Amino acid sequence: MIFQPIYTDKAPKPVGPYSQALKLGPWLFCSGQIPLNSEGTQIIGQNINTQAKQVFENIKAVLSSADMAFKDVVKSTVFLTDMKEFSRFNQVYEAYFSEHKPARSCIEVSALPKSVKVEVIAFKRSDLGMEE
Repeated sequence: MIFQPIYTDKAPKPVGPYSQALKLGPWLFCSGQIPLNSEGTQIIGQNINTQAKQVFENIKAVLSSADMAFKDVVKSTVFLTDMKEFSRFNQVYEAYFSEHKPARSCIEVSALPKSVKVEVIAFKRSDLGMEE
């Protein structure tokens, strides 16, 4: 199988030696997204709701650049700097995953890049011969 790096200018460019996402066969592995604007120059929002919304908009842009959408995500990993924000984060999460509910892990961490409150990673499947 051939690795195909996925990049879009509608989400922040990587700040290190990694891809926004990497397609391998029918799978798309997305790097974590934090609440940066598409230029990668500004953190969007001070609260968990606004930051989470920006994270999901970044993920949406990466998925879209690979001709995919949230309905295709099979697993997400969420990092929060404060589990007290869990229910507020879930309100935003559910707006993006209202009907389709992928498997998920949510972990509290002591810090995230640029001192943001949330980071999300999504794994997506493409056509595996499964019915929608």
